[in-house]
Amino acid sequence: LMMFDPIKEIDLEDFSESIPAFICIIAMPLMYSIAQGIALGLLAFVLLNLISGKHKKISIAMYVLAILFVLNYIFLSK
Repeated sequence: LMMFDPIKEIDLEDFSESIPAFICIIAMPLMYSIAQGIALGLLAFVLLNLISGKHKKISIAMYVLAILFVLNYIFLSK
């Protein structure tokens, strides 16, 4: 229950931040993996910021991680 305390700090007005946060929250228990939930949240964050035109908000490291996670899902998923 203590892990739900930071949820109140999520900016619900900015969909490019709130949607990836809730994807992480939902994906972690459904996929039984914290790492997979974080990966989906990162991918959603990068995609939503690219679509909304906030590409300057994303660092090069985020782009690299997003590409690596996509490659992971393509080639290593069973």
